Order: sequence, then C-alpha cells, then structure tokens
Amino acid sequence: MINFNKTNGLVPVIIQDARTLQVLMLGYMNEEAWNKTRAEGIVTFFSRSKNRLWTKGEESGNFLMVKSIDIDCDQDTVLIKATPKNVVCHTGSFSCFGEKDSKGFLYELEEKIGQRIDDKTEGSYTYSLYQRGINKVAQKVGEEAVELVIEAKDDNEKLFKDEAADLMYHFLILLKAKNFSLKDIERVLLERNGK
Repeated sequence: MINFNKTNGLVPVIIQDARTLQVLMLGYMNEEAWNKTRAEGIVTFFSRSKNRLWTKGEESGNFLMVKSIDIDCDQDTVLIKATPKNVVCHTGSFSCFGEKDSKGFLYELEEKIGQRIDDKTEGSYTYSLYQRGINKVAQKVGEEAVELVIEAKDDNEKLFKDEAADLMYHFLILLKAKNFSLKDIERVLLERNGK
C-alpha cells in the first residue's frame, strides 16, 4: 500500500507508455485519486493548481488507460504504464517530455500487425500474407534476409536500411503467426546476456 502520510497526502506518479515505455508525464495523486484510478482504469490525478481531482483527458478526451500499476520500494511513488488515447501534453506534444520516441515503435508496429491479423483486415498486405500460411510467411522472411545480405555487400545505405526494415516487418508477422511476441525474444536475449 502507498504511504500517503509520508508525503503529506500526495504521491508523485510517473506515467509511461505501456507499449514503448516512453515517459509521458508526471502528476500527483491523493488517496481519493488513487482509488478512482484503480476502480476505473483511467488515470486520475489530484490537481494542485485546481485543488481537486482531475481525470487526465476529461476535457480533451486524451485519456490514459491503465495497463499496470507499480509502487516503489519506499511506498511513496507510483509508476503507471498506460495506453494514451492521443497526445498527452497540453502543448500538443506526444509527451510532456517531448515528441514520440522511435525506440519503442517496434512494439506499436507489432500491435498494429496483430490488429490487422486479428481483425482480418481485408485489403491489408499483412493479413493477406498471414492467410497464406506459415510456410509463405517464413519464406518471405527468408527472401528478405537474403535481400538484406545482398545489400550489405554494397554501399547504398538507403537500400540497406530499406531491406533491414522489410526483414523486421516480416519477422514481426512471423512472430505473430507462431503466437510469439517481441518480449518473448527479448527474454531469450536477456537470459543469454546473463551467461
């Protein structure tokens, strides 16, 4: 449980994008905001300037949908991983700390690929390849890998990066077809890193 007494009734709350882990904003919660956030699954803060509860997005519609909540070891700071409905900052920036960070984009792309397949999006290249079966998906990954190797031998940076992107895209489709995710592969790499 959070120790609200330790911090005069307000605790700092760090909001991270659940997919990319980019820090989106910092706010404060009192016990009432904490309980409301947990009950509704939408981030609510205690606004110090308005001196009242404030649900992020109550006017703009740019809500923060809670995916997970963690409390630090001292029980006086909260970390919420959330899915933003749109931009987070009142200035129009994606985050209060700047624009969208490309480091986590692969997770957004993975989610979009999954949605196209799960929703059976007609006219989508992703879904049409997936429908052709695991052999065709795997074959496409192999083709893209060969094309990347060929471009690696030349000095055309643009073509090399394009082929690397094609390989990554098709690899994500293959992961979905095999019911795995990037996080599954990250775990394997983390385990190997410890050896």
